[in-house]
Amino acid sequence: MVIYNIKNSKELASYINYTNLNNMITEKEMTEFLEKAKELNFNSVVISPTYVPLAKEILKDTNIKVGSVIGFPLGFEDSESKIANAKTLIDKGVDELEVVLNLSYLKDEKYELLENEIKAIKEVVGDKILKVIIETKALEDYEKANAAKLAEKCGAQVVKTATGFVSPNHIYENVNDINIFLKHAPKIKIEIYGGINEYKFANQILTAGADKIGSDMGYEIVKRYKDLRENTQVTPKPITLTKKD
Repeated sequence: MVIYNIKNSKELASYINYTNLNNMITEKEMTEFLEKAKELNFNSVVISPTYVPLAKEILKDTNIKVGSVIGFPLGFEDSESKIANAKTLIDKGVDELEVVLNLSYLKDEKYELLENEIKAIKEVVGDKILKVIIETKALEDYEKANAAKLAEKCGAQVVKTATGFVSPNHIYENVNDINIFLKHAPKIKIEIYGGINEYKFANQILTAGADKIGSDMGYEIVKRYKDLRENTQVTPKPITLTKKD
C-alpha cells in the first residue's frame, strides 16, 4: 500500500506498531506505555513476553493488537527453543509474533534449516500474524531478497527490517530494502523499523511502499502531528469592507 497523504492523526497511528522492548522497564513504566498506546490507538504494541498478560488486560477493550518477540535480538537460539517460545506466547494470547531470523544460517545459505524453522513456527502460530525480522543493515541485497522470499514461501505475513540493535538505515537504504522486497517477495507485507522518530520520515517510508512502521517514538510522532495539524488554533482577523464613495 502506498500512502501519499496522511489525512489525520488517527490514520497515522493505524500504520504504527508502537514498540517498547526495554529489558529493564518496570511494570509501572510499562503500564504508562500501554496507556499511551491506548490514548492514540496504534495498530499494535510490540513488547517483551514478560508483559504480554498486562498488555492484554489494559488493552482488552481496544482494537490494538499485542505483539511480542521470539529469539530476540540475535536469532541464534535453536529451533526447538523458538518453537517452544512461540507456543508460550500463543498461550498468553498474543496477536502477532516476531521471530528473528538466524543470520548465521542465512549467511551460510542453509536455506532448508531456515525453511524448516519458519514453517514449524508458523504451524504453531496458526492464523496469528507471523513476522520475520531479517536485520537488513547486516545483509547484502541478494541476502535480503533470499530472506524475504523464504519468509513469504513459509507463510509469514510480514518481513521486518530490523531489531533496533543495529544502526538504523538512511531513508535511501530503507527505500532500497522496500524495492527489493516488492520485487522478490511481492505478496509479503513490509514493516520498517529503526530511526523513525518524526512524521516526515514516517510519511516518506509509507510513501515508498512500506505497509507498517515500527517505532519506540510512535507516541511522539503522532502527538507532534496532532498538535501541528489538529490542535493549532488560528483566530481569523475580522474582515472590514470599506465602501468607496
